[in-house]
Amino acid sequence: IFMTYTFSFSAVKRLMKEAAELKDPTDHYHAQPLEDNLFEWHFTVRGPPDSDFDGGIYHGRIVLPPEYPMKPPSIILLTANGRFEVGKKICLSISGHHPETWQPSWSIRTALLAIIGFMPTKGEGAIGSLDYTPEERRSLAKKSQDFCCEMCGTSMKTALLPLTSGSGSSQADKEAKELARQISFKVKSPNIEEKLINCRNVHHFVNPYQSLHRNLSSAVASQEHAPPVSTNMSMSPRQRRAQQQSQRRAPSSTDFNRVQQPRVNTNHTGSTVLIVLLTFALAVLIFRRIYLANEYIFE
Repeated sequence: IFMTYTFSFSAVKRLMKEAAELKDPTDHYHAQPLEDNLFEWHFTVRGPPDSDFDGGIYHGRIVLPPEYPMKPPSIILLTANGRFEVGKKICLSISGHHPETWQPSWSIRTALLAIIGFMPTKGEGAIGSLDYTPEERRSLAKKSQDFCCEMCGTSMKTALLPLTSGSGSSQADKEAKELARQISFKVKSPNIEEKLINCRNVHHFVNPYQSLHRNLSSAVASQEHAPPVSTNMSMSPRQRRAQQQSQRRAPSSTDFNRVQQPRVNTNHTGSTVLIVLLTFALAVLIFRRIYLANEYIFE
């Protein structure tokens, strides 16, 4: 209970700070918590320029865990867009599906920029991802401007500042693209790739370790049945001499057994001779006692 209270206190302090920073909307994004729940935020982002989402304004929810910022938030889109499913937690390397890539230094603003940056990328079957045609996405982008959230009452027509050609807009675009590029680069590690596979449809899941084991087993079987191949033709004279010297220095197990065999036979022969000598000495001793006894009786 104490740990939960500590985490919640840290999360509340952090979220209040971020709410103050994001209080004023920009021309590219805006997010604020609900009046009765600090751990649920509603956000609005503008579609990235020069893409199928250009002109679209998209609304969604951000649900934060009590351990925030130590654990990532969950992101849910509420506006139809053709890239992310509506009403479903989307699978991004900055969302709750991938806590291993989340960094506590990231914030809700980072998540907003990541959403903008990831919109033009391919879904590739990830959870909550869609691959609509460019025509469908452009059509949804136009319709998104008429969307109004029933939960928070936000209208897309007034949610963001009018789009301008100022430095702030271009800076937000650059940050979104750079953030998406950095996160995508981090996802290329083996552990993260395995997580991405888990995010896809379970019917298409392939265990890479089973495939590796299967390939290794077939390779070993082919090696066992394959005839020996001489490698002397591909070796240089120096390498050939080095191999011959190593073979002389380290005899095979068969040669070792042959060398050890005479020693074993010699040990058996010595034991046999010793037994024969002891038997002969005992016989001599017995005959001598008999002889002395007969001689004593004769006298």
